[in-house]
Amino acid sequence: MRHELERDPAAWDAFVAASASPSHLQVTAWAAIKAPNGWDALRVAVDGPRGPVGAQVLVQRPRPSPWGMGYVPRGPISTESLVPADVPIFTKRLRKVARVKRLAYVRIEPEAEPGRGVEDELRTAGWLPAPHVQPDSTRIVDISAPEAEVWAGLHRKARQSVNKSERQGVRVVDADASRLDEFYAIHTEAMRRAGISPRAEQTYRDMWDELAPRHMARLLFAEIAESGEAVATLFLVSCGRRVVDLYGGTTKEGGERRANYLLKWEAIKRCREWGFREYDLWGLPREGIARFKSGFGGREVGYIGAWDLQVDPVGRRLLLAGERGRDLFRRWRYREVHRPDDDGAGIG
Repeated sequence: MRHELERDPAAWDAFVAASASPSHLQVTAWAAIKAPNGWDALRVAVDGPRGPVGAQVLVQRPRPSPWGMGYVPRGPISTESLVPADVPIFTKRLRKVARVKRLAYVRIEPEAEPGRGVEDELRTAGWLPAPHVQPDSTRIVDISAPEAEVWAGLHRKARQSVNKSERQGVRVVDADASRLDEFYAIHTEAMRRAGISPRAEQTYRDMWDELAPRHMARLLFAEIAESGEAVATLFLVSCGRRVVDLYGGTTKEGGERRANYLLKWEAIKRCREWGFREYDLWGLPREGIARFKSGFGGREVGYIGAWDLQVDPVGRRLLLAGERGRDLFRRWRYREVHRPDDDGAGIG
């Protein structure tokens, strides 16, 4: 099984979709999306005590360094939840591959919850805590229940806002690639209001081109019914039973009409109808956004964060120093962008 997962992209993607943590960040299509930015990919798998354990490793080699670094977003994964017994055998295989590929270190961010022994086993196996890249907490709504039960799980204020938005003439529609430019305009406006540097428009087009043919991407808009003006948007990405509320935005007009509440509720409803079982609200970066997302019910989930496997100490120090320098430059570049204190209506 290990050899098949490492060598066969179709087998790997099927394994990810059926895993306990079906993340779009672990499928081969995501590696293809990252390739234009200089990332290669390889897969590492082992036959663990309860079945296969594996990870798709994104690899970057900053010039002129002779070393590369590996990054495993939302992995390693297994058919069942990651447990302490999976760590030593996976670490041994990963270290061997990393040495052959001349990786100074590999960073992982598994969907493992704290307090279940995985952190202790990682430390024992030589892993070091590291700054997280992906959200280290989120809120996941169980949408396998009947619609009335999911609706009842929303907080009263959220239900009121959904109803108010409908009364104010907002409707929700599905869209395709022809409206990606509208999505990008709303999304980037909201990101800038939140003080976050937006990605290039081509990034989202690449995502759509890779994911939509696999039925892994969907685009929704909230519009003013009378005029057809788009006032909020969501870019949904799915894998297996899970759909992720990955990117979005709301205009100022949309905020006044509570369009983001109606849009998110309609997204939850439609994802349930499409057959998904989990709706991941994707990250609780600050209090306002966390409060907004809590209005849609579900369970808050925390993860153990990021961990580095040091393969070459000198190489890791040099690569991390370079990354810190690039991070400082990015902060300086966007130093004048403000950070609002609203309830997260702009980007959620």
